[in-house]
Amino acid sequence: MTTVRKGQAPGPMPREIFRAHFQRSFYDPAFDAERDAIARLEAIAWDGYVQARKAPVTAKAGPGFADPDYDLSVEWRATRDALMAAEARQKNPETPSRVLLICGSDRNDGTCPGEISKSFRLANAADEIFRAGGLEVDRLDLSLLISDYGRKIFPCKACVATAMPLCHWPCSCYPNHALGQSDDWMAEIYQRWVAAHGIVIVTPVYWGQATSGLKLMIDRLVCADGGNPDPTSTGGKNPEKAKALELAGWPYPKHLAGRVYGVAVHGDAGGVEELEHALCDWLDWMGLIDAGAAARLGRYIGYFKPYATSHDELDADVAIFEEVRNVARAVSEAVGEMRSGRLSIPDAKLTEPRRK
Repeated sequence: MTTVRKGQAPGPMPREIFRAHFQRSFYDPAFDAERDAIARLEAIAWDGYVQARKAPVTAKAGPGFADPDYDLSVEWRATRDALMAAEARQKNPETPSRVLLICGSDRNDGTCPGEISKSFRLANAADEIFRAGGLEVDRLDLSLLISDYGRKIFPCKACVATAMPLCHWPCSCYPNHALGQSDDWMAEIYQRWVAAHGIVIVTPVYWGQATSGLKLMIDRLVCADGGNPDPTSTGGKNPEKAKALELAGWPYPKHLAGRVYGVAVHGDAGGVEELEHALCDWLDWMGLIDAGAAARLGRYIGYFKPYATSHDELDADVAIFEEVRNVARAVSEAVGEMRSGRLSIPDAKLTEPRRK
């Protein structure tokens, strides 16, 4: 048995530092009249921190779990149940075909940028094609992370790097009430991925890479590729149990496999091809199916032109709107073929010799 390595994390946060972190959320002088109440709330939060009350409301896991007597987070179970219901609808041949259309830009006109994103405009073009074809469209605008009150996607904690079974499907790292890590948007986003038959990502390049919001979502979807649907099998977050379970033979289930995808990446100076390839490689790895060459788009808009006129450059590029529409057309066709059993997947029955 391999050894669990320890010694990186510092000790518990001192009370005075904890108090300072807690009170920064109430910097506005409008809270001054409630300072005593805030102090009482801080004392409750401190107790949760020192007592490590990650999941303060639990219930016995019950039948269907490896350890029926395990005290399972009620919040995690609710997310798991929502995913199971979404999966049932997705597999029901009587339900309408559904596409998750993701706008990967961090920009919108609801806060500091003051202007809509080019990705939003391009996603609108794809939306028109899907709706005209009778598909349901679920618009996931990741820019809401910058403009909605309290909306957040917490970073991946990389449990998978300790052992694959320690990474639960859906993610059980959050909420962690002891650390003030709650109201995580991913609980909803997992459900929206599961419910979809097709996925389309329209995104810009930031510094040669994925945008902040898109990368957060990508990392948190690691549990969809090999994640453990039963947290009781690892005693929650017990690394020793998780390592033993993986070494005994882990199937690495691909929870989103079989869905169709398309991507449209745009930039103005560099990195378009690299990000397009990275996104497609990631989606391929998770077992999604590309909708053909036309569904993998990478283009420059206003190459090395001023940022201030980037929307004008997009206005002038009539072809890119039609290319994004072709991404949508290809995905629409592939979704129809997939749901009718006509989509050819030549490597579907092959066995992967390097499963991970």
